Parts: sequence; structure tokens; C-alpha cells
Amino acid sequence: MTDLTAPVSGIDPAAPQYNARLVRREDETDSLAYFWVRFDGDPTPFEPGQYMTIGIMVDGKIVQRPYSVASAPARAGTDGYEFYVRRVQGGTFTPLLFDLPVGHGMRMIGPKGKFTLLPGDDRTHVFISSGTGNAPFVAMMRQLSIDGAPRRAVMLNGVSYESELGYRALTEGWQSSGEYPVTFVPTVSRPNDPANAAWTGRTGRVESILGPVLDELALTPANSIAYICGNPDMILSAEETLLSRGYPEEQVHKELYWPKGKEPRGIVGAADVAAAVDAMEANADQ
Repeated sequence: MTDLTAPVSGIDPAAPQYNARLVRREDETDSLAYFWVRFDGDPTPFEPGQYMTIGIMVDGKIVQRPYSVASAPARAGTDGYEFYVRRVQGGTFTPLLFDLPVGHGMRMIGPKGKFTLLPGDDRTHVFISSGTGNAPFVAMMRQLSIDGAPRRAVMLNGVSYESELGYRALTEGWQSSGEYPVTFVPTVSRPNDPANAAWTGRTGRVESILGPVLDELALTPANSIAYICGNPDMILSAEETLLSRGYPEEQVHKELYWPKGKEPRGIVGAADVAAAVDAMEANADQ
């Protein structure tokens, strides 16, 4: 167990800016983990789909990163705020976070973001994500379940390797038990890699399977609404597929942020850029 009285990777162990602490961690792989951060005082209300910014003080400066919350708002006071994080090799923040011991102080601010569910919508929700982009959808379904008002959902998640399918056990459990009315549709983009030798499911990037899944499940603009979160290029491709099938823009909701210098290909509207500015600036430290 790391001694909390000693600096960890140059991190200040007891900065006055800290208002929360890391209370729990579970590893999915060597580079993917779930982290729970809880305020020292009362929890801050948020809506499923919003994000919080977490950080630590290093040499007198805050190093921070925004992450979508994966836990239900109803659990914030007890369990804290859950984040699903990928360690970025060479990154500024995530290597520090992955070295942080449970119990260490942190700075947490927020919530921010407008990537939230429309109220009273009984259409099938098509949740499309790549990598850790499934986190806000997990928060949405968890809270809807607590509220006793689950909405029929189809959850597509694309990863490179089968081992990276975060929240797989949770989602498959919901599907098999009927506890939540969700159809889980995972896909891996590197089927020929030895790490995926046991994979027998769908293959290809998540945007490439979107059209076939819509057809197989008879999902149309009349009976479904789409939410997209993940890699910026994936978001644009998935949106293009949906719009080409007649989904109006107001039925295609997307989480729009990306790191500086990694803006997506293609043409991005001025409104999209304006919506992304705050998160893009916060996203500079990874």
C-alpha cells in the first residue's frame, strides 16, 4: 500500500485545492480502469450524460481532465462519481491517475455538458459508442432503472480488442435477465489479432455495423432516437449514416469534444465547434 504521506509521481498529497478523494478503483485491463471519486462534502447534482473534471496538483499547478460520469446521480452521495478511463501512453494526466493510491485527495469540479436524455421519450434509444464512450449511456440506464422508468435501448460499442469491452458483464447481465430492456451489440475492429482469437461476435468499427444493426432490428426515424459518444471521426461517420437514413438532426445527439490538435476530419459546423470549446480546452491535458 502506497504511503499517502509521501509524494506520488510528484503529486502534492495534501493540496488545499482538494475537495474530493479517490475512494475505489477496479482494473479492466492494464490500460483501462474504473475510478470512483467522492466529494469530501455534499455531492453535486448532475444529469446522466454530463461530465465532471477531476485533477491533482503537481508542482503547484492543477493537472486535470474531463470525464463523463458512468454512475447514477442517485449514487453520488454514497458511492461517488464513477469514471471509466483509458491510460494514455505519454499523456499528462492519466499516468498520474493510474499511479494514484485509493484514499488520495483530488480536485473535482462540474458538472458540465448538454449530452443528456430528452424527457419523456419512449422511442428506442440507439446508444452508439467507441471505447470508453459508453460511460454516459451506462449512467443513463442506471438512473432510469433506479427511477423505475427504463427506456428500450440498443447499445452498440466498438473496441479494438474483446478485453476492452467495458461494462460488458453489466450490460449482458441486464440483457439476459431482462432487468433492463437493452440489446447489447459489441464489435471488435481487429478480428485477426491473436488477442481476439476467441471472439465470435461482430467485427469492424462500430460505425460500419450501424446500418446493418438498424436494418436487423427494424429501427427507423419513426421509432428510435440516436445518441453517439466516442472517437470524433466515428461520431461524424455514424451521424452521416443516420442522416442518410432520414433521421432528422434533432434525433441525432452527440457528445462533441476532442483534444486540441486532434480535431476530426470533415466539415464541422460552427455550432458544433462552439459547443465543444470548453471541453476541448479542458481536454488539453490527457
